[in-house]
Amino acid sequence: MKKYLVTAIAMLILGAACAQSVQDTWQTKDDETGEAKSHVELYEAGGKLYGKVTKLLRERPDRLCEKCPGDRKNKPVLQMVIMVNMVSKNGMWQGGDILDPEKGKWYRCKIWLQEGNPDVLVVRGYLGPFYRTQYWSRVK
Repeated sequence: MKKYLVTAIAMLILGAACAQSVQDTWQTKDDETGEAKSHVELYEAGGKLYGKVTKLLRERPDRLCEKCPGDRKNKPVLQMVIMVNMVSKNGMWQGGDILDPEKGKWYRCKIWLQEGNPDVLVVRGYLGPFYRTQYWSRVK
């Protein structure tokens, strides 16, 4: 009986830890209208966090990133990696960059789960001393 209780408690703790992870699919929102915009899957590779667009909710799936810089210019937004090189530090992921495909600009980035609500991801992009914050919702 004791063995089953220990196993049940371990599973609850593990389940809670998994629910707190940012590695999932998140729904982005338009800053101006609040309308759902896309799904971005966050995943870890080589100890760093990355994010790619897995679904476009308002635009054609074959939309190209006309304003994107470098090798992303005129490439499909769908499946594009838009968050790169994020590292976990002090309870958040930071030190990487995020691309805004509509503006074609890269921003320094920090992300963390909203306190008290692990289904909301706070995404903050920095350009010098200025920043913009978005709130993404976990796709269930």
